[in-house]
Amino acid sequence: MNEVLKIEHLKKYYGNSNNITKAVDDITFNIKEGEFVAIMGASGSGKTTLLNTIATIDNVTSGHIYVGGIDITTLKEKDVANFRKDNLGFVFQDFNLLDTLSIGENIAMSLVINGENPEAVDKKVNDIAKKLGIESILEKFPYEVSGGQKQRAACARALINKPKLILADEPTGALDSKSSRMLLETMEEMNEKLNATIMMVTHDAFSASFCERILFLKDGKIFNEIYKGDKTRKEFFNEILDVLTLLGGDLSDVK
Repeated sequence: MNEVLKIEHLKKYYGNSNNITKAVDDITFNIKEGEFVAIMGASGSGKTTLLNTIATIDNVTSGHIYVGGIDITTLKEKDVANFRKDNLGFVFQDFNLLDTLSIGENIAMSLVINGENPEAVDKKVNDIAKKLGIESILEKFPYEVSGGQKQRAACARALINKPKLILADEPTGALDSKSSRMLLETMEEMNEKLNATIMMVTHDAFSASFCERILFLKDGKIFNEIYKGDKTRKEFFNEILDVLTLLGGDLSDVK
């Protein structure tokens, strides 16, 4: 199985020699094609900084990040936008759908910006909408559809360019329990049926229990790693809670 993401001795420090914060402190790991991986840890553990470096939002202090074999730490600034467009998909906490565009137009936006042929755009939008069960709402506007349909539209938008890696930053953070489950089930479906490779940063053990593998960060380092394997989701959830207890601190920090 091909490596989609490879992290080698990644460091991200803030501050100066008198006051250095080691947000990410010599992390090495990889994610293979078709994996659904969670990054967990309390506030300040480095998980969001890690995601931001992979998303090319933040620069690294040292180390290397390879996405699809491309070392993104060596990209020139003028090449970053194209790399992100061609290789990464994003699932945002608040969906980021534009109310003035239809659901179909929201999904198609990146393709239109890239100047793709309108017929090809329509085909891609209809194909991904059908796979996620939202083909009937493509002409509607975000305010006319349910929260679950908005979630699926946001996932369709993340998948439309067939990115090598989908990044999700606390995707259930602003959702109630029902909406959270619906979104997680959609992401699970994206992973299992569409072979999407997903890395999700989360505080939430319930969200993480939908993943196959979890990396736990503490003080910028990898503290532990667990695999779901043949466990039920309930068994995996309880194992996650056990590791979070070992991490120490107030469990309210990890919800």
